[in-house]
Amino acid sequence: MAFTSDLDQITRAAAGDPAAVQALVHRYSPGVLGLATRMLSDRTEAEDVTQETFLRAWKALPGWEPRAKFSTWLHRVALNLCYDRLRKRKESLPGELPDMADPHLAPHDALDQRQRVTAIESAISALPERQSAALTLCALQGHSQAEAAEILEVSVDALESLLARARRTLRAQLLEGRTSA
Repeated sequence: MAFTSDLDQITRAAAGDPAAVQALVHRYSPGVLGLATRMLSDRTEAEDVTQETFLRAWKALPGWEPRAKFSTWLHRVALNLCYDRLRKRKESLPGELPDMADPHLAPHDALDQRQRVTAIESAISALPERQSAALTLCALQGHSQAEAAEILEVSVDALESLLARARRTLRAQLLEGRTSA
């Protein structure tokens, strides 16, 4: 049903119907923003990627052919834009990770939580791009393995391998961090 609804709205949006454009943005921007936020660990950059994703989508809509679900294609565009930004970051100095402590915690508990979050974010960002993307799509964004595989343009078996390697590496890095602290 969503596929049929998407096709109708895509056709209308491609023809310049602002209500159809707004409906597609309303439906898909939270997922795209969530993916970009988790991949980039920077809300401002994620918002820029989300906006650029939709701009590219609108430019491509008149010639778009539904070989994949619109949401899958849109997530792939966003993921590629995230990859581009991550590559640019590696060329410059790394920025600080956002402060994600719970304001309702006691100060010493908030510090512990902030250190754990920082360690996890650091470990995820140290993963190879495809492992980080697979983990983000499945574990953090709730995509099925089939959807994530389609977004990453790999087989489900390859995705499972990426996830297994990512989890193994994260586990090792986080355990190593505990023993060295």
